[in-house]
Formats: sequence, structure tokens, C-alpha cells
Amino acid sequence: MTSRRSGSAARVRRAFSREFKQEAVRLVGERRAVGMTLSQVGRELGVRPDQLRRWAGEMADRGVVVHAGAGETPEQELRRLRREVETLRQERDFAKKAAVFFAKESR
Repeated sequence: MTSRRSGSAARVRRAFSREFKQEAVRLVGERRAVGMTLSQVGRELGVRPDQLRRWAGEMADRGVVVHAGAGETPEQELRRLRREVETLRQERDFAKKAAVFFAKESR
């Protein structure tokens, strides 16, 4: 079997489960609420931003409601959001430390 591109490896199409897509769309909503871009979420998940956008549109067209905190009480939502804020702070602090480390290494 020959590929259209001469001299390059054939691309393998990745398949994603319905559950993965739903979780990805949920994460997009969650991460966008705290200021992350679609590109950042895509990099985090290893998925192109246009793919995430398409999945979200498809789910909205079908009336699938996928969002963080579905069925949560206010107390549960508050706990979840506090955990999320703490995780984001840890990630930010780690990124700062890594930037300092690599800046020192490049001298």
C-alpha cells in the first residue's frame, strides 16, 4: 500500500472514546473559567484546539450537558474550586521555579 506523501511515514489517525471527549469538553469549560486558553487546554490534553472546539459544538448540538459541578451542592462546588485554585497555584509556583532554574543554566 502506498501513501500520498512520498518519503514520509503514514499518519495514524487517533480514535477518542466518547468518555474522553466528554471529559475533555468538561475540562475546557473548567479551565476556561479560570483563564486558560483553548490552546493551553489542548496542549495539556494532547489534542488540537480546533478538535476540542468541534467536540464541544457537537455535544451542544446534541443537547449533551457536560460541565464541571453538575449536581454539586454549593459546599461541594466550593471545596472543588478551592482544590482547583490550590492546584493552579502549585503549577504556577513550579513553573516559576523551573524558569529560574533554566535561566541559571543558560548563563
